Amino acid sequence: MKTLKFKTTIKCSGCLAKVTPFLNEEQSIEKWNVNIYTPEKTLTVESNNDNAEKIIKAVEKAGFQIESINN
Repeated sequence: MKTLKFKTTIKCSGCLAKVTPFLNEEQSIEKWNVNIYTPEKTLTVESNNDNAEKIIKAVEKAGFQIESINN
């Protein structure tokens, strides 16, 4: 299991509701969480691979900005 972290623009519960279907349909994601109470709005993902690009595309498809803070 690989843990990936991202800085996002997901800032409230409404944003979480909007991005949830996109992240839940990504097969490689086992578990995810967004800390909306930090300035970075950190998305932490536990994935069965380290392909951050799929996660980035899912969040962007939901209409949010995202950048990896792992690499």
